[in-house]
Amino acid sequence: MIQQTTPEQPITLPDPTTAPRPAPGCGVCAALDQQRAQYEAEGDIRRATDREVELRNHPHSPTPSEPGP
Repeated sequence: MIQQTTPEQPITLPDPTTAPRPAPGCGVCAALDQQRAQYEAEGDIRRATDREVELRNHPHSPTPSEPGP
């Protein structure tokens, strides 16, 4: 086992209280963001949060196991 003698840099996590930003030019992201804003305006926080999760998980680049466009 290697002993660490210097401190590691802190891990920086995104602020979970801010809505994710849609990827530029992505119609799916734009639609999800529009739905999220509508649900938030209506006070339906559960549905707004569901759209935020979908937006954060929406892929914008191929994963190593998937071919590119």
